[in-house]
Amino acid sequence: MKLVDARGYSCPEPVIFTKRALADDPSEIMVIVDNETSKINVERFLRVAGYQVEVDHEPSNQYSLKGIKKA
Repeated sequence: MKLVDARGYSCPEPVIFTKRALADDPSEIMVIVDNETSKINVERFLRVAGYQVEVDHEPSNQYSLKGIKKA
């Protein structure tokens, strides 16, 4: 699984980091962000790129987005 830690960055950086990670065409990716705007934008980007997305929200305002490539 490819891991992208984008905590501490605001948009568009988390989306750019995610796009770079998808260049390797991973079957699974985990993106960690720490603000809701980045969560929304990365989730949208992953869905458009053909990934099913599961989001976990931590109490510390951290979001973990797990993307699984659709068959």
